[in-house]
Amino acid sequence: MFGKIVKIDEKVVKIENKTKMIQANVINFHVVFEELDTGTSTSPKIVGEISGMNEEEITILLIGEIKENTFISGATKYPSITSNCRIVYKQELELIIGSQEYMSSENLLIGASTLYDGYKITAKMNDFFNQHFAIIGNSGCGKSCGVASLIQNIFYYNNKIPKNAHIVIFDIYGEYHAALTKINNFPNINVKYYTTKTDIDEVSSEIVSIPPYFLEVDDLAILLNVNDHTLLPILEKTLQYVAIFHGAGEKAIKYKNSIIAKSLLDIIGSGKSSTQLSDQIISTLNKFNTPELNLESAIVQPGYTRTLKQCLNIDSQGKMGALQFIIEFLNTFTTIETFEIEKTELTYTLEDIYNALEFALMSEGMLNNATLYEKANDLRVRMHSILNSGLSKYFEYKGEFIKKEQFVKSMFLTNQVEYVQLLNMNFNYVDERFAKILTKLYMKLFFDFATSLEKRASFPIHIIIEEAHRYVQNDNDINIIGYNIFDRITKEGRKYGVILGFVTQRPSELSTTCLSQCSNFLIYRIFHPEDLNIVISISSNLTSQDIEKLKTLRPGTALVFGTAFRVPLLTKLNLPDPMPASSNVNIENSWYE
Repeated sequence: MFGKIVKIDEKVVKIENKTKMIQANVINFHVVFEELDTGTSTSPKIVGEISGMNEEEITILLIGEIKENTFISGATKYPSITSNCRIVYKQELELIIGSQEYMSSENLLIGASTLYDGYKITAKMNDFFNQHFAIIGNSGCGKSCGVASLIQNIFYYNNKIPKNAHIVIFDIYGEYHAALTKINNFPNINVKYYTTKTDIDEVSSEIVSIPPYFLEVDDLAILLNVNDHTLLPILEKTLQYVAIFHGAGEKAIKYKNSIIAKSLLDIIGSGKSSTQLSDQIISTLNKFNTPELNLESAIVQPGYTRTLKQCLNIDSQGKMGALQFIIEFLNTFTTIETFEIEKTELTYTLEDIYNALEFALMSEGMLNNATLYEKANDLRVRMHSILNSGLSKYFEYKGEFIKKEQFVKSMFLTNQVEYVQLLNMNFNYVDERFAKILTKLYMKLFFDFATSLEKRASFPIHIIIEEAHRYVQNDNDINIIGYNIFDRITKEGRKYGVILGFVTQRPSELSTTCLSQCSNFLIYRIFHPEDLNIVISISSNLTSQDIEKLKTLRPGTALVFGTAFRVPLLTKLNLPDPMPASSNVNIENSWYE
């Protein structure tokens, strides 16, 4: 087939077609250039890929070289005009497409080669899973099956049990439950299922639950969809006050009284009419009161005693005659300036946080600033909505006080005894907005846990996010709380052992920072111009031919490339067993059954 070299032009070599035949079945095959007189097992060999042919010439694209039994990607050398060209040998092919010994903890089975019959595409386990990765493709192209297949391969094709694996799947549609059941049958391997379905009818799942006392200022900002960073001090004050509302000690009561009294004095000093003052004080005390300070509190005056509410009466002249007595009464509560908050092993509920938030709004003097109060009051309205919509169930934790480290580790235990290697987080029963919130909160929880470990990366966590373009976006978080949790993990997570995997239909809608930090890619069929441009931008190894292939790939076939792969390779991923619940609707059965 191969004759002499007739032309070398940059990375393209033209060779005489010795047989004068066009053999389409060898297109994309790999070839090796070597010198006939010095060719030895240790001599560098230039590797190319057949990209085209006609009756006269064969066109070969140079892709790398084999040196000291290692394939090195990238064409930095060229064959001499006298070099011999031949089809790659089996042992050389394995250097390019991966070892065929895939029943190993060292190698990860990706799938079958679409080019070389009987050959598998593999990657070094460490090279693939110590970096962030992305799985991209249009709906129906096989992404969910590919994810399930990769996870199953870790356990099915392994001569060791990965008992210390910690893989978390954010299962937005509840597709993966079935696909993970067979893994649970392996000895010392366990799968744990969490769900947002509150009326659980299966004992194998637990309801998603985050202890509310884990929530920090930035967590509350995410939960309440804060869009103005000036509101963060209110949330900081809220978390300071939540200890007061949780306890009923003497100092706590005095501090509550002080906050209420100072707020009422601010109202009195606002310059409003007597009628307006009376209405606002009554409204405030109906909402915020204590046994000592409320509308029925007794105010002693010379000769008789009246309730605070009676002192608010307006006379025929439109004046509040007892106003000075009210001021003197309120001043008796304003002596306490500070309250030391002890948070050691403190537990509280989401409702406690809501109450603390209301007090925070009052203590910041917002009652007299209509514009600022209206803006801050949105926080209270959002929290009230969560409390009354049933979403508060996901922040109910009925156990005793638990630290974050203990909580995360308990997620990866079954019955607090056996290790759990796989967590399936089914968020199918909440709307997209709240699923995004839960995803961010868990992300931060895992990352905080990993960064707190004394021995860095001693508890690696791999997190796979389905429909990532809906949750991992260029959000305004960085302008509100100072960071985007997904961006932070992709930039810093690897050194702490937190690795993200993004599964998406629309890479153009994904956070640009997150995508830029991914090192390995499985690209299924895509044809939207914006998405194709994104794929082109993330790899310098892809050719125009590779991009054209992406438009017509069959379901289940992906172009794989990245640091775990020597060159971009078309791969047919094996069907998972069992399958995820991700099949397209069967119209024939649905319409005519």
